[in-house]
Amino acid sequence: MQTSLVEWLRGQDDEFLAALLRARPDLAVPPPADLTVLATRASIHASVQRACESLGTVALTVLEALVLAGATRQPVDGTTSAAGGPRHWLGPDVDEPTFRTGLAPLRDRALVWGPDDALSAVPGAVEALGPWPGGLGRETPTPATGELPDLLAAVTDEERGVLEVLAQGPPIGRSRGAGDGSGPVGALLSRGLLHRRDPDTVELPRQVALALRGDRPMGRVDVARPDVPVRERDQSTVDGTGAGAALEFLRRTDLVLEFLGREGPGVLRSGGFGVRDLRRVAKEADADEATAALILELLHAADLIGETESVSPVWLPTTTSDAWAAGPEEMRWAALAQAWLELMRLPGLVGRRDDADKPITALSDGPRRPPAAGDRRRVLDALADLPPGTSVGSSDDLARVLAWRAPRRGGRLRDEVVGWTVSEATVLGVVALDAMTSAGRVLLDPALREARHPTELAAALHAALPAPVEEILLQADLTAVAPGRLSADLAHELAVLADVESAGGATVYRFTERSLRRALDTGRTADDVRATLAARSRTPVPQTLEYLVDDVARRHGRLRGGAVACFLRSDDEVLLSEVLAHPGTGELGLRRIAPTVVVSAQPLAEVLDGLRTAGFSPAAEDAGGAVLDLGARGGRAEPRRRPARSGTPMRDLSPARRADELVDRMRAGDALAGVRNSVADRRRPVGSTGNLASLQEAVREQRTVWIGYVDAHGVAGDRVLAPTSVGGGVVEGRDALDGELRRIQLHRITSIAPVSGNGTGK
Repeated sequence: MQTSLVEWLRGQDDEFLAALLRARPDLAVPPPADLTVLATRASIHASVQRACESLGTVALTVLEALVLAGATRQPVDGTTSAAGGPRHWLGPDVDEPTFRTGLAPLRDRALVWGPDDALSAVPGAVEALGPWPGGLGRETPTPATGELPDLLAAVTDEERGVLEVLAQGPPIGRSRGAGDGSGPVGALLSRGLLHRRDPDTVELPRQVALALRGDRPMGRVDVARPDVPVRERDQSTVDGTGAGAALEFLRRTDLVLEFLGREGPGVLRSGGFGVRDLRRVAKEADADEATAALILELLHAADLIGETESVSPVWLPTTTSDAWAAGPEEMRWAALAQAWLELMRLPGLVGRRDDADKPITALSDGPRRPPAAGDRRRVLDALADLPPGTSVGSSDDLARVLAWRAPRRGGRLRDEVVGWTVSEATVLGVVALDAMTSAGRVLLDPALREARHPTELAAALHAALPAPVEEILLQADLTAVAPGRLSADLAHELAVLADVESAGGATVYRFTERSLRRALDTGRTADDVRATLAARSRTPVPQTLEYLVDDVARRHGRLRGGAVACFLRSDDEVLLSEVLAHPGTGELGLRRIAPTVVVSAQPLAEVLDGLRTAGFSPAAEDAGGAVLDLGARGGRAEPRRRPARSGTPMRDLSPARRADELVDRMRAGDALAGVRNSVADRRRPVGSTGNLASLQEAVREQRTVWIGYVDAHGVAGDRVLAPTSVGGGVVEGRDALDGELRRIQLHRITSIAPVSGNGTGK
């Protein structure tokens, strides 16, 4: 007896159903009311098409065999190799273990169900696999199978060549000789070995292709995993190389942030980052344009840069970037690595041209690709599946493995995405020497994705970083060599005192007049600079550097500048002296800079109010000396922005938790459907008085009832309720399906029926 998909789903446990929703997330949107809805949704063509995109070569091949065996119409036996069964269609190239390996993901995705000796497939699989499953055409009335040996024996070599090509699939071909009956195609048409689809197109009948293929009905089936070269490396070497790349990436990121804060490039009218500005960023960061685009995309994704809200918006670092820049290196890297993994954009598209032949710019809509995060994780998962320290020969080799894992996924950019992902991961330090680093494996951990906290990820990078050094080597050419990763405080001191000249395993810093002047601007003195250099250098401070420090310090600060908000002037010097000496003006921050001029850092209106409170009568003036009226004009409030429309906020639940809740809801919906069917003959429409009497009786006898009602929006619904109280125009009771306390107004009840048993329909 054939089992339907919904019956089979009802027999599965909750864990299986939750895994199904995670494997096919489109089935959960919108949430299915019950398992009948789930089964219907799982069978439609669009959903089956999406599910097939995640299937590997083995599973797709097994699904093709099941479709050819007729599993979409009636159950087929998958336990034997008997003629007509799926294993017969697969031929000798696919053994029983391989068949079962391909069958498992089909069951897990509800594309196939039933026991091994009665397998059924969803009807949508026929359309999802295309018009020629197994490379076979349609079966035609002629020629008869018994006639084929004689007909094939009589064909010429040229005619057999045509048949052999079409037998490999696809089974159609175009030929100008198909219409006039000339040549080998015309001869094959006349004998029925080919059939005409239109004047220029012919099709090879299925029975002819099967006769040519012999014991391989689906042709030669190659489901073996591609054999790609691998190389074994020491994992500590991989981690160390990746850590060095991570530090270099952070250094370039800091340079980009500094450039944006200094220059503030404008936002394009169409949105995005200009091509010329990208070249400037690449030059500033000492990187190529692809790396510069990646840095910009990640900074924007991590909310470290953004566009200003002005008439002419520009790109600037956000206030978040200041807190980020002050953190430890490993925490800063972890934030960017997580942003990259979840980025729904392809930075590799920057610099290409779109369909309108316009250049795709960074931070524009051009690189946006919603599947990008899933494709990126798929590439990294393939690398992480290899043993630690093992690397794939090249990106092309990795692309072949991924094409075998999911042949129908990725689109036209599938292989290029693999190369971009490996390249970006190498720049970030997630991948090093074509192998996954330990920090990269932590980045892919599902638990980290759920927690969204970078502590463990930062700890993984910290373990790979070399121990920080506390000393530098000063040289006579006004440079300092950092023989490794500097400690945080020493790195900060050098960033103030000198500029990076070259980075790498050993970073070279150069002292210049500009860099030393920058240090003196922070309040350091020449003695402070010399003391710092002497304490931090493993070598003596060169005399040339001491001379440079003294020379810059001697000229520094001879001119002084300050900031003021307003001034007071009076021809009466005694009056200004009285103002300064008055106890009521002490909080105004007044400072005399000339006999007749006093300045303050506070706004003019506040200073004038303070002077009036102290008993003086000041007046405000403009640049020409005319009196200004600074009287209040009345308060003003900032216009409130209309909040963006949004749907119901989604609860912050993990995918596993959401799937479990959906399964519970579907089980309850199934139970409600069962109760609805069981009470169909006992429903009785009642008025408000009948409602009250029936429910009071149910409360006294502690019986469960089915209640049909209409809600406030006029939508009909029903519930299975165990009433606990009736009064005040409301019935209150426990829902028999989920145990929640429910309240229903009596005047909205349309019908009532008693429920036998436990009220769950089971």
